Amino acid sequence: MNWFEVALLGLVQGLTEFLPVSSSAHLRIVGSFLSNAADPGAAFTAITQLGTETAVIVYFRHDIVRIAKAWFGSLTGRVPRQDPDARMGWLVILGSLPIIVLGLLFQNQIESVLRSLWIVATTLIVFGLFLAVSDAVGRQDRELSKLSYKHGILYGLAQAMALIPGVSRSGGTITAGLLMGYTREAAARYSFLLAIPAVFGSGLYQLYKVLSKEGIAGPYGLPETALATVIAFVVGYVIIGWFLKFVSTRSYRLFVWYRIFVGLALYLLLGFNVISA
Repeated sequence: MNWFEVALLGLVQGLTEFLPVSSSAHLRIVGSFLSNAADPGAAFTAITQLGTETAVIVYFRHDIVRIAKAWFGSLTGRVPRQDPDARMGWLVILGSLPIIVLGLLFQNQIESVLRSLWIVATTLIVFGLFLAVSDAVGRQDRELSKLSYKHGILYGLAQAMALIPGVSRSGGTITAGLLMGYTREAAARYSFLLAIPAVFGSGLYQLYKVLSKEGIAGPYGLPETALATVIAFVVGYVIIGWFLKFVSTRSYRLFVWYRIFVGLALYLLLGFNVISA
């Protein structure tokens, strides 16, 4: 059963990582309905995110190579620091700092008390409402070329909120981007790029701990986690293209209603002791 279950969890990770619905919340919820009714764990979640983030690198490889070349060129003076691609490189680094610092400071809480399904249900609903408001009131007339350092920091602080399962990394950054006036597609694209250092840093750190020190905590071992990671990569790659096309013509209303529905359903399941928090 473990192999079937991790395949399902890998599918869930790939489907939800880039949508503003919180992949960590979905892994936590789905894990409660599997044979062991257990939390897959923070390490499992972080490592499987390596798969979806690799999909980002493959999908945006031309953009990433261009940005990296310009950023390195800005270090040597061959490229002006105000070059759009060089500036994007600096903004991704700057925006990654909040989630790295807060993730290290609150690691114990993130891996334990904040994974309560009561918290997940609440954050799904509350941040779903924030997304609805930002989608309704945001001007949506700024492109990524207008991204400033101030906005880069605000994006980073919004991404750091996703350390709490249920907030959604993409949901938090997209909400902030819409409130700052960026278009839906621009907010989504920057959300993908901004996630690369943070998600890879978290995933590789957890993988290091698993391999060198602690072993993997939770119901699934490293081989099962590896399978889930590969599946998450394949599914995530497909979802990126679909999502960018979707948000270029449609609002986020579908995801808002979905978050509220899942949050309310989770309250009922917890209230009637169908699943454990």
